[in-house]
Amino acid sequence: MGWAALGRRVGGGSRLSPILSLSVASHASSYLVTVFCILTVAVTLANFVSAEDIFEEGKSDKEILDNLLLATRYDKRLLPPVQGTLTVNVSVLLLSLASPDESSLKYEVEFLLQQQWYDPRLRYSNRSRYEFLNAIHHHNDIWLPDTYFIMHGDFKDPLIPVHFALRIYRNGTVNYLMRRHLILSCQGRLNIFPFDDPLCSFAIESISYEQTAITYVWKNDEDTLRKSPSLTTLNAYLIQNQTITCPIKASWRGNYSCLKVDLIFTRDRAFYFTTVFIPGVILVTSSFITFWLEWNAVPARVMIGVTTMLNFFTTSNGFRSTLPVVSNLTAMNVWDGVCMCFIYASLLEFVCVNYVGRKRPLHNVVYRPGENPVTQRLPAVLNRIGIILASPLGDKKREGGATSQVGPGSSGGTNEIVSCTNCGPNPCTHTANNGCNTEQVRKKEPPHPIRVAKTIDVIARITFPAAYFVFLTFFFIHYKGVS
Repeated sequence: MGWAALGRRVGGGSRLSPILSLSVASHASSYLVTVFCILTVAVTLANFVSAEDIFEEGKSDKEILDNLLLATRYDKRLLPPVQGTLTVNVSVLLLSLASPDESSLKYEVEFLLQQQWYDPRLRYSNRSRYEFLNAIHHHNDIWLPDTYFIMHGDFKDPLIPVHFALRIYRNGTVNYLMRRHLILSCQGRLNIFPFDDPLCSFAIESISYEQTAITYVWKNDEDTLRKSPSLTTLNAYLIQNQTITCPIKASWRGNYSCLKVDLIFTRDRAFYFTTVFIPGVILVTSSFITFWLEWNAVPARVMIGVTTMLNFFTTSNGFRSTLPVVSNLTAMNVWDGVCMCFIYASLLEFVCVNYVGRKRPLHNVVYRPGENPVTQRLPAVLNRIGIILASPLGDKKREGGATSQVGPGSSGGTNEIVSCTNCGPNPCTHTANNGCNTEQVRKKEPPHPIRVAKTIDVIARITFPAAYFVFLTFFFIHYKGVS
């Protein structure tokens, strides 16, 4: 009876069971949330208290870093939790510039690369006596930007612990300093070598984080590199440098933040002048000395011409071995080619002069076909000898105003070519027996070969130096203007 009544009561109240169960569930979830919040606050307070204990005075930087980098509170695989994009400030300090390699257009540059960013997970209490923590031995446990060098060439030295520094400041600022020694692959205008100014560049960017995650900026908006007070150049002449943001064409990936450094060098002009240009001018002008020697001074002129040519070959070949190997025409090729042409031309001029001077003299007798040259030339020779030996007789004949008109075999020189002024306003040439008056007859003799040879030397004394001076003027003005 009682059980039945109880069953009926329970059965009658079955319509209220869903509302009751919902109320119990809501109370239980509220209780669980409250307990979770209390535990979270307790853990946070405990960590704060322990952190305050860690950063109290007397703790070493190693102990502080060991607690800062606990796996429960720090994960180096994650970016620093900052709002928006993480900004990495970059600066470069030049330390040394090594000698350039002319054959490969490479310069060695040593510098310090400083990177600075903010990581709130590494803040520590002001109660510590350390202004910053030396984290060099925790290098592998701290998040670092994966900075990558592009368009540089080669690293000369590996990155070892003594080549970098890592500091963590109170407010969470991290300062990462690296020493780098790069062999830069430069770009030069080899067509005007050695008057070009090589441009050496290198750039840095993140290898894995895009620009939306990490942004590189030059610290304090520096537009030029800072130089060390003890900067050494070692025959590397830096005339200009600039720090810029990578242009789109200079970045191999456009969606990554990139910074670029341009170093503009100039070549040692004094070195090339003292080694190449001045010796070349001396050798070329030395070859011009032969023009002032006698035309028949064969040993002296041959020795000067051959010696200057061999010396120029030796000088140019020794210097050309250090030049960059290119397929296009450079200023040095033009210089060597033109100077060699002048030296060789002076040697050819001596050959021509010697050949002309050694030719037999030409005579003023024209031989007709079928005539005996000996019998034709003999009267003319005898006539000259008679005029020279008996000049008064010749004068009387000239005063008489008549010449003997004889046959072809006589001493009158039947076929002798003379110049006559009785032909009108212009003089003419014809044979001596054509009726010209003796007073108006003048023999026209061809120039003597020795006189021709000396004339060639006189012309060469003026033309060769003048042409070489014009070349020097054009060469240096043109290539200097192009550079």
